[in-house]
Formats: sequence, C-alpha cells, structure tokens
Amino acid sequence: MSELQKLKQSLSAARATWLVTGVAGFIGSNLLEALLRLGQTVTGFDNLSTGRKENLNQVRAAVGPGLWKNFRWTEGDIRDAALCRRVTRGQDYILHQAALGSVPHSLEDPVQTNDSNVNGFVKLLWAAKENGVKRFVFASSSAVYGDETTLPQRERKIGRCLSPYAASKRINELYADVFAGCYGLETMALRYFNVFGPRQDPNGAYAAVIPKWIAAMIQNEPVCINGDGSTSRDFCYIANVVQANLLAATTQNRRAVNQIFNIALGAQTTLNELFELLRGRLLLAHGHLRGFRPRYGEFRPGDILHSRADIGQARRLLGYRPTHNLEEGLDEALDWYVRDFSARRSSAGRQAQTAVLAR
Repeated sequence: MSELQKLKQSLSAARATWLVTGVAGFIGSNLLEALLRLGQTVTGFDNLSTGRKENLNQVRAAVGPGLWKNFRWTEGDIRDAALCRRVTRGQDYILHQAALGSVPHSLEDPVQTNDSNVNGFVKLLWAAKENGVKRFVFASSSAVYGDETTLPQRERKIGRCLSPYAASKRINELYADVFAGCYGLETMALRYFNVFGPRQDPNGAYAAVIPKWIAAMIQNEPVCINGDGSTSRDFCYIANVVQANLLAATTQNRRAVNQIFNIALGAQTTLNELFELLRGRLLLAHGHLRGFRPRYGEFRPGDILHSRADIGQARRLLGYRPTHNLEEGLDEALDWYVRDFSARRSSAGRQAQTAVLAR
C-alpha cells in the first residue's frame, strides 16, 4: 500500500481541522476539494485578489452539500495580523497557498509582491506559532533556483534569484527555518514546478501557459512562445501537488520535518513539445489547428531557461509518488479546460450583449 493510500485511510478515520489560504485559487480549491472528500473540516482564507468564487462553487457542486457543510470561508488578507490570529485559532494544519505568484508582476511591482508574499507570510507564521498549529506547509517555487543551471535541480543547490517573486519565496523558506529553530514551529516548504490542472485561470497577461494556449488555439488566435521554444519545464499535474501537501502535513517521519521538497514530475518538456501535445489533443474537434504554428518572440526577463526537479528527497522522506505524468494530466484536465473556456466565452458574450442593450 502506498503512503498516499495509507494517508487517505487514516484521514478518513479521523477528522482534523485545516486552514487553506488562497482557497479560492487554482491550487487552494483543489486542496479544499480533496480534504472535504476525505471528511476533513476546512477553513478557507482568501482576499479574492487572484482567486475566484466560481472555483468554490465548483468544489461545492463536486462534493455535494453533505461534505460542503464542513467548510467555512473567511474573506480577508494575510497581511491583516488580527485576522491571521483569528483564522489560525483551533487549526491542526495550515496549507499556505496565498501569494502574488507572477514573475512579470513582481518585476513591475516588487513592493506589492514583497508586502503580500513576505510580510503576509510572516504574520501568518507568527499567528500559527501563537495558536499552537501542529504544522505549517507552504508553497515555495522552483523560481528560487534562479541562475543555477545544473540539472536536475536539487534542494540544497540554488542560484541567484532572477526576480522579486523568486526572492520572496526564498525569504519565505528562510523565515520558516528561523521559526522552526527559534519557536519550534514545524514547517515544510514545497517547491512547486509548473503546476497545471482544473481551475487554472487562462486569462490575463500572467496566465499559466497551458490554459492560455488552449484558449488561444480554440479561438484560432496566436500562441506566442518566449524564445525559440527550446526552453523546458517540469510540468506537474495538480493531483501530484495535492498529494504532496497532504503527505507533508501529516507525515510521522521526523527527518522530513522542517525540510524543503521539490514537488514535480521529475521530467523535462520543451515549450515546442508542449505545443504539439496540446495541438494534437485539440485537433480532432478543431480542424483549423492542422496547420497551426506558434509565433516566437523575445525571451521573458526573470524566467529561467530550463527546469527539471530531482524529487528523490520527497520520495524518500514523504513517500511522494506522482500519480500523473504530463500526458495523463493533460488527458484528465483537457475537458475541464475546454468547458471552462466555453463558459467564459458565453459569459463574455452575454455581458457584451447586455452592454449594447444598455446604451
């Protein structure tokens, strides 16, 4: 029996209390759904700066009213110290996902990125310590590897940060280590590598590449690749990330506590390869993609050229085993991406029609 199967059995047999920050976001809402399905009691915390109420509505529809009653949501900001103290009270575990997660945005507004990702993080850490939370698991990022070019990337060898966003995540890791040493708070940092899956937003200038490209392909709009397409990433399906969070929060392996873990597939895919995987899956329903080709532009400042994680430490200490590779994740998520795009397009059409009638 895998560690994940054992975990699911133990959680189903004993209810714990969980705080998920950024609960209305992509990763947060998937964590919420998984926890509710396991019979857990969950408090959600989100200021809706990037999260969407529609994500919570989708979770509610997926789990049904019987499980949904185990969830309560607080709208607020992690920079509010008093609110952090209130929402962390009585929690066994914290899964901290709230952040301003965009490299380009951090280059445009490093002050706001630091205020949310660092100041808010410390306030939440302090509240967790004050309220005796058992364990604080938080989202870090592969961006902390910066200009370190050695592949695969291992937790102990990082380079110079290339963006304010990357710096903010590295500072989070340092603060977590300090809180562990000074106050005895158990923390776990999960360095995510290019997560994708249902409830990922395709809109905006900083949207993740997979939903953004799917939306562009369906509409026969240009797909723009920064650089020549040889840039590579370690794409990780959301189910793998959910698994890692639950394992990190509940592991009894003392060697795993207060550690940093790469959470990824441990594989490397170029942007050109990703383009063909998506185009091939959409081609049957969208014939215009037969001769469809991407456009190439300048490499984006602050991005790293290549990433591929060594996930050996997460395997050894957490029992982490990815359940989905890139192709399996795309196959499972594609219908959701297409339905979500269609719903957004229909909603935009209705809004445009209403605006015309109101003139």
